[in-house]
Amino acid sequence: MSRKNRLFLPLSILFVSSGCSGLIYEVVWLQMLQLVVGSTAVSLAVLLATFMGGMCAGSLILPRIEYARRRPLETYSMLEAATAVSGALVFLILPAIERLYVSAAAHGLPNMALRGVAAAICLLPPTFFMGATLPVMSRHIAGEPEAASLWGRLYGSNIAGGVIGCFTAGFYLLRVHDMAFANGVAVALNLAVAGVAWAMSRRESAPPARTLVASESNPRASRSVHLAIAISGFCALGAEVVWTRLLSLMLGPTVYTFSIILGIFLAGLGIGSAAGSRQTATSRDAERWLAHSQLLAALAVAIGAILLARSLPYWPGNVDSTAGPLRNFLGDMLRCAIAVLPAAIAWGASFPLALAATADSRESGRVVGEIYAANTAGAIAGSVAFSLLLIPWIGTRESQRILIIASAFAAILLLLRASKTPKRSVLSTLAAAAVLAWVVPAIPWKLIGFGRRLPTTSGDWSLLRMGEGMNSSVAWSLWEGGTVYFHVSGKVEASTEPQDMSLQRMLGHLPALLHPHPRSALIVGFGAGVTAGSFVVHPEIERIRICEIEPLIPPNSTEYFRRENHNVMNDPRTRIVYDDARHFILTTPERFDIITSDPIHPFVKGMASLYTTEYFEMCKRHLNDGGFVTQWVPLYETDFETVRSELATFFEAFPNGAIWGNLNTDGSGYDVVLVGHDGPIHADVDAIEAKLNSPAYSKVAQSLREAGFPSAVELIGDYAASAPDLRAWLRGAEVNRDRNLRLQYLAGLGLNKNLADAIYGRILQEAKYPSGLFRASPGRAQLLRARFDDSHALRQPEPQ
Repeated sequence: MSRKNRLFLPLSILFVSSGCSGLIYEVVWLQMLQLVVGSTAVSLAVLLATFMGGMCAGSLILPRIEYARRRPLETYSMLEAATAVSGALVFLILPAIERLYVSAAAHGLPNMALRGVAAAICLLPPTFFMGATLPVMSRHIAGEPEAASLWGRLYGSNIAGGVIGCFTAGFYLLRVHDMAFANGVAVALNLAVAGVAWAMSRRESAPPARTLVASESNPRASRSVHLAIAISGFCALGAEVVWTRLLSLMLGPTVYTFSIILGIFLAGLGIGSAAGSRQTATSRDAERWLAHSQLLAALAVAIGAILLARSLPYWPGNVDSTAGPLRNFLGDMLRCAIAVLPAAIAWGASFPLALAATADSRESGRVVGEIYAANTAGAIAGSVAFSLLLIPWIGTRESQRILIIASAFAAILLLLRASKTPKRSVLSTLAAAAVLAWVVPAIPWKLIGFGRRLPTTSGDWSLLRMGEGMNSSVAWSLWEGGTVYFHVSGKVEASTEPQDMSLQRMLGHLPALLHPHPRSALIVGFGAGVTAGSFVVHPEIERIRICEIEPLIPPNSTEYFRRENHNVMNDPRTRIVYDDARHFILTTPERFDIITSDPIHPFVKGMASLYTTEYFEMCKRHLNDGGFVTQWVPLYETDFETVRSELATFFEAFPNGAIWGNLNTDGSGYDVVLVGHDGPIHADVDAIEAKLNSPAYSKVAQSLREAGFPSAVELIGDYAASAPDLRAWLRGAEVNRDRNLRLQYLAGLGLNKNLADAIYGRILQEAKYPSGLFRASPGRAQLLRARFDDSHALRQPEPQ
C-alpha cells in the first residue's frame, strides 16, 4: 500500500468534518436569509441555487487556476480556512446586507433580482471555496491504482459528514442553542480541518508539474457521461423536492421532519457512493454500471411513488402518541427511509461511476471538477424546475413520472454508447420506463387534507377541490354534507365550524371595534378569507391589504367561503399581495391602523419567523398612531412551554398586551387572540354597543351574531388576561428571536399534546379583573364582571 493510500483514512476524517460543517452552514444560512428575502418557493429556490451554484463554480474554476507548485493538502487547508473566514463574515455582515436590501426594495422582477443579489453576496464566497475542495484533493491521490475509486470514497465521506451535520444542526444545535453558536461550530470545524490539513501537508512531497489520472478510458465517452451525471443530479434534487412535499404531509411539516428527510436522502447518497466506489475498484466497465444505476433509480422512484400513495400514509403514525418524541422520530425515519433510500443509493453510486468512466490523461483536478460541476448544475436545475414549475404546473404524480423517464433516458444515452448493447435491450428499457411511469398513482386527497392524521380520520368527507401549489398543497372539503373545511399542508386551517368562525371574526372585529376610527387593515394569511372579510362590513375601512404566500388559496376560498368572507377578494378596497408576509412588512412603506395575523401553526417549518419579537416590532413600526395588532395563538396540538414562548415573545414587543379567549362548543379551551397596542388597551363597551346598534354598523352586528357574539358584552367579555397578569408565569420562557428561532423546535416536540383546556386554565388562573380596561355603564360593567368571574372560577390546570 502506498503512503498516500495509508493517509486516506485521516483524509476521509477531514472530509467528514468538512461535510458536517457544510451542512450546518447550509441550515443556518438559509434560515437567516429567509428572514430577509422571505420563505416563498421563489426565495428558497434562489437561495438553494445560489448555494449550489457557488459550489459548482468553485469546482470548475479553481482546478483551472495554476496551482501545480502547491501541495494539494496545503491548498485544501487554505480553502478550508477561507471557508471558515467567509462563513464567519456571512453571519457578521448579514445585518448590513439586510439594511441595503430593504433600502433598495422593489416589487416584481426587480425584487426577485434583489433577492438573488442578497443571496449571492452572502453565499457565493464560502460555497465557492467549498466546491473546490474535492477537485483539489483529487490531485493528492492521483496516480494511485484505484484513483477513481478513492475519489468516490472521498465524496462519500463528505456526504457522511453532511448527514452528521444535518442531524446535529436540526436536532441539537438549533434546538438547544442559537444560530450564532451553530455557525460558530461550523467555523471551528473548518479551522480544525484547515490546521490538521496544513500539518499533514508539511510531510507531503511537492507534486510534479502535471498530475495524471492513473486509469484510462475513451475520451469520446466524456460528453455522454457528463450529460448522464447532470441528469442524475437533476433527478436526485427533483426527487428530494417531491419527497419533501409528500413526506412533510405524512409526517407533519416540522423542522425535525425536514431534517429527517434531508438526512436520509444524504445517507442514501453516501451509501450509494461507497457502493459505486467499490464497484469501480473491481470493474472496468464503469459506464455500463452507471447506466444500470440510472435504471435502478427509475425503478426505485416508481416503487417509492406507489408506497407514498398506497401504503405509507396509512401506517399508524405519531398522532397524539404518548410514546415520546424519540420513538416517533424513529418511526418517521423508517417511513422516510423506505421511500427515499433506494433511489438515493442509486444516484449516490452515479458520482464515482461517472468519475471512473471519464478517467483519462487530463489533470485530475479538472476531471473531478467537471463531473462535480455537471452533477451540481443538474441539481440546481432540478431543484428550481420541480419547486417552481413542475409541481405547481402538473403536480407530484406527473413530476414523479418525469423523474422515471429522465432516469431511463440517461441510462439509454449510456447504453447506446456501448457498442455491445443489443438494440432490443434499449427498446426493453424504453418499454419498462413507460410501464413504470404509467403505474405511478395519484396521492390521496386526504393526505393533503389531514396529513399525519389520515389513518385516524373518519366521517363522511367529500372533496371540493385540491391543488398542489408553488408553496403548499391545499384542499377544500365538505363534511357530513354541511361544514366546509380548508386544508393546508396536511392540516385543517379554517372551517365554518362555530369555534373557527368565532376565532376568525374575532381577529378582525375585535381590533376594528377597539380602534375609534379604523381606516386601513393588513391581514397576514388569506385562509378562508373570513378574517379579512370581517373588515368588508366595517363602513370606515378604506383600504384592505392581504398578504398570502400561496396563489391558489384566495380564488378557491372565495368560491367556497364567499358568504362567510363577504366576498373580500373582489371588494374594490382589497389588494392581495402574493409574498411572504414578513418580507412584505419588512419592505413595504405602507402603514396601517390594524395588522392582524393568522399564520399556520408555529410547528410548521418557516412559520416561527412570524412569531418573533423582531417581527412584532416590525408590525408595530407599520402601525399608525393608536393602531392595533392581533395575533392568533393555538392552544391545541401544543404544550405549555410552546405557548409560554409565544406569549412571552408577543408581550416583549407589546408589554401592555392582552388576551381574548376562544372556546370550543363544549366550553373548553381551544385558542386565543393576542391584542397589542402602543399603550394601555381600553374598551369603551358603551361606545361599541352604540355603533353596533346604528344602521351603518348593522352588517357588522350581523357578522358578529353569526360568530356567536350577539352583543359587545359577549365579544369584549371573552377577555382572559393581560401581559402584567402573566409576568410571573412567563418568567424564564424562551423568547423567540430572529437569531434564535427556538419556537419551531419547541412546537415540533409538542404537536402531539392535547392540553388546550389545561393551558387556558393556567392562563385564567393568573388573571385579575381589569378594572382599567373596560369603560361601561354600571349595568354592562356588572355583566362583564360576572362573565369574568364565571369563566375564571374553578379553573385548575393540569401539572406541567
